[in-house]
Amino acid sequence: MTLAAPVLSTFEADVLAGLTQPQKKLSARYFYDETGSLLFEVITRLPEYGLTRADERLLKRYADRIAAEAQPHTVVAELGSGTGTKTAQILRALAADAKLARYCPIDISPTALDLCRQALAAFGAVEPVLADYLDGLGSVTEARSGGESLLLLFLGSTIGNFERAEMPGFFRGINQKLQPGDLVLIGADLVKPEAELLAAYDDALGVTAAFNLNVLRRVNQECGGEFDLRSFAHAARWNRDERRIEMHLVSRVHQTVAVRGLGMAFEFHEDETIWTESSHKFTVAELEEFAAGAGFETVATWTDEEWPFAESLWRAV
Repeated sequence: MTLAAPVLSTFEADVLAGLTQPQKKLSARYFYDETGSLLFEVITRLPEYGLTRADERLLKRYADRIAAEAQPHTVVAELGSGTGTKTAQILRALAADAKLARYCPIDISPTALDLCRQALAAFGAVEPVLADYLDGLGSVTEARSGGESLLLLFLGSTIGNFERAEMPGFFRGINQKLQPGDLVLIGADLVKPEAELLAAYDDALGVTAAFNLNVLRRVNQECGGEFDLRSFAHAARWNRDERRIEMHLVSRVHQTVAVRGLGMAFEFHEDETIWTESSHKFTVAELEEFAAGAGFETVATWTDEEWPFAESLWRAV
């Protein structure tokens, strides 16, 4: 009698696929359980991490201009909304122009969506969508009425977590779900000095290290892993050729770690790493190329001088 193979959750299947690669990997999407989401909120307030404050400054400065470009009865959808704190600037400006229909945050973290609903309920209907980016966007676009337009937000340079080769296809996938005249606002972190970048991803308090290590705690909790978090160290590295920060978890010793839910054990050599995140950095010209290649026109691009960061507003054509 042959026993059926265990049915794995999406998380378990991704852990198995990632830890059996020559360069072991765990997807950054799994940072954001309840603990990870809360840790990331702390990271955004650290002095070394200027990205979020630059994002907020630009949104505050140009919210009225963005609202002016929007059409009446605008549905605002947001990919990877987190707690939605920055989004209030946009919603306030749209509401002031009587253009806001409703807000649909899209995220894979129930905790983040709950916080988002609480924070932004004052602006009207908040309809959270627990889903991946394109699936969630599809749900929002299918539900809108014929008279509604869409403003899609993708803030905080979350696009930087994609591999560069994936970005053009992702933007084309977004365009396919939109109608001509719909708007997309993309936040993107720009290239800056290496020391400044490394400090942002390896803060003095060790919050980013805890955030990175939390993914191993999640493997332990949800997959029956036996990772000793003390035997791994956080590392941030700047890949100059690819223009990205890489976050790794470095094995401090030679060790073998069992993951009971997978029925597997994984060997780690001393100094071997698990690659957990890529955070690509951009130029303004590159953002404009992405827009044109995916069937958008660039309406405007605004940059922050204190921390080089861009908000680029695109229109579907």
